[in-house]
Amino acid sequence: MTIESASQSLVAEFRSRTTLRAGSLITTVFGDAIAPRGGTVWLGSLIAAMREFGVNERLVRTSVFRLVQDGWLQSRQIGRRSYYSLTDAGRERFEQATQKIYGEPASAWDGEWTTVLMTGIEPATKDLVRKELGWIGFGSLSPNVLAHPAPDMAVLDLALDRLGLGDELVVMAGRTVRNEPGMRALVRDSWNLADIDERYASFVERFRPVLKAYGKDANVQPKSAFLVRTLLIQEYRKVLLRDPQLPAELLPASWHGTAAYQLCRNLYRAVYAAADDYLTETMETAEGSLPPPAAGFMKRFGGLR
Repeated sequence: MTIESASQSLVAEFRSRTTLRAGSLITTVFGDAIAPRGGTVWLGSLIAAMREFGVNERLVRTSVFRLVQDGWLQSRQIGRRSYYSLTDAGRERFEQATQKIYGEPASAWDGEWTTVLMTGIEPATKDLVRKELGWIGFGSLSPNVLAHPAPDMAVLDLALDRLGLGDELVVMAGRTVRNEPGMRALVRDSWNLADIDERYASFVERFRPVLKAYGKDANVQPKSAFLVRTLLIQEYRKVLLRDPQLPAELLPASWHGTAAYQLCRNLYRAVYAAADDYLTETMETAEGSLPPPAAGFMKRFGGLR
C-alpha cells in the first residue's frame, strides 16, 4: 500500500459513514490548519477543500452558519465573498484544545488532587458545571464533588469564569493518604477509561497502515497529505477530548493512549509540511494566500522537523 492509496482508503471510509459530521470536520480544519495561519479563510476555499472529503457545498454552508450561531466563527463580507474567522470565544476554546491535542502527555505527577465542591448549587447549575469541567477532564467522585489529579489551573479558572461561578464554587487540593487500590477503583468508576481505551485502540488500528505506507513511499502529494493530516487530527481529537489525561499511575496497564499519541505524532510530522503546501496553493484570504504558520505551530507534538 502506498501513501496515496492509504489516503484514498481513509477518505473512502470517511465518506461511507451514514452521518457526515461536517461541522466537526470544519472545526478540525480551522483548528489544525487555518488558526495557525492567520485564522481567516474565504468560504469558497473551504467549500473546495471539504469537497475532497465528500462534503457538498450546501452542507458546508449550513455547518458554517451553525458554527456562527454557536459563537465559534464570525464572518466578514468583502464584495460578493464571505470570509470566516474565529470569534474571541472560539479562539480561546481552540487554544485550550490545541494544548491538549498537540501537547506532550504529562510525565510526572506529584500525587495531589484538585477537587471542586458543588454543595449548595442548584441541580441545573450542577449539570452545567459537570459538562464544562468534564470537557477539561474532571470526573464526578460524588454528586457534589468533581476531581482531577493534574488539571491545568489556568484552564480551570477560565472555565469557572465562563460559568460565572468563580465566587460560588469551592476549589480544594489534597492527597490520597491510604487505600490506593480503592482510589484506583474510584477512578474506574468516575471516568469511563475502558471505552476511551477501546477508542484509542481503534484509532491505532486505523492509522498504523498509513504510517507504514509513508515509510515505504515518502513522496506524498500535497492534497493527500492534507487529507491524511486532517482525518488524523479529526479522529485523534474525537478520542482525546474524551480523555481526562490522568497520570500514568492511575491508568490501566495496557493503556492504548500512549501508542495513539506516538502514532499521531509520527504521522503528523511526516505529512504536515506537504499538507501546508496544499493549504498555500488552495486556501485564500482577502489579501491572497494564507500567511505562513505562526512560530508556535512548529512546537506541536514536541517539535516538528
